[in-house]
Amino acid sequence: MTDFSYQEFTTRNFGFVTEVEQVALRDSCVFVCGTGGMGGSAIMNLIRAGVGRLILADLDSFEVSNLNRQLFATLKTVDQDKAMATRDQCLQINSEAKIEVLGADWSDHVDRLVEEADVVINGTDDLAASLLLYRTARAKARTVIDAYASPLPSVYVTTPGDPMPEERLAYPTQGTGWNALTQDMNAAASAAEAEYVLTHSSSRHHVDLALAGEVIAGTRSRMSFAPMVIMAGTLMGGEALNAVLGRPHGADFRGWFLNPHSGRIERPLPGLVAAVMRPLVRRQMNRLLAS
Repeated sequence: MTDFSYQEFTTRNFGFVTEVEQVALRDSCVFVCGTGGMGGSAIMNLIRAGVGRLILADLDSFEVSNLNRQLFATLKTVDQDKAMATRDQCLQINSEAKIEVLGADWSDHVDRLVEEADVVINGTDDLAASLLLYRTARAKARTVIDAYASPLPSVYVTTPGDPMPEERLAYPTQGTGWNALTQDMNAAASAAEAEYVLTHSSSRHHVDLALAGEVIAGTRSRMSFAPMVIMAGTLMGGEALNAVLGRPHGADFRGWFLNPHSGRIERPLPGLVAAVMRPLVRRQMNRLLAS
């Protein structure tokens, strides 16, 4: 077995980071809740950049359907606990990394997990889990890195002083406990996010809208495609590294979309333009749901 050397492992990082910054990465801790598609891609970037401590939480096991996009899903890890399998593979990259793994009980420890982390990555697609992460992060003065449920890769960064997604997108969850959500609340939050994505990006041109309507209606699982998922996770990992290193973020709490089809970045529309677009998007969504 080859002897591991952290110095040799990270030697090609220099030029992108300084020796002092590499030490900061080694001493840093990132909490990633959800180790599947985008979360797994973010983790791959963090572990290879030399982040020294990871806290990984996930409820699920890898499935065959995950093989199309989740970097730590392989035929060997199918049916294995996602967070544990991810930890094991991360240790094959950096054997000195300190990696804590949690399952369904992560919510019982969320205060400690968020407080111990320098930054939080939301890799879960569960609304209740997301609300718990964001609310705790605000209370503990931690930044959350996230991405939209979008056909285009995206990223947004919510600092403790920024409006959380449930506030910014007017979810009907405000004032409700994260573990007391109704189906109607989940559906309304999903629709609000979809409306934002369709209003502020060209996503509608790059996905089958009929299938997207089924996703919004909750009758079909969310569509996921490797290039989009992995790019989004890479953007999330990059913003987490910015947070650890104290560098400026490339995204704010509204975020932006990367359009690899046209090679451009799509930023949120100005308020007046968005106000004009929003009724058109709502009509389109209503037609999709009706069909």
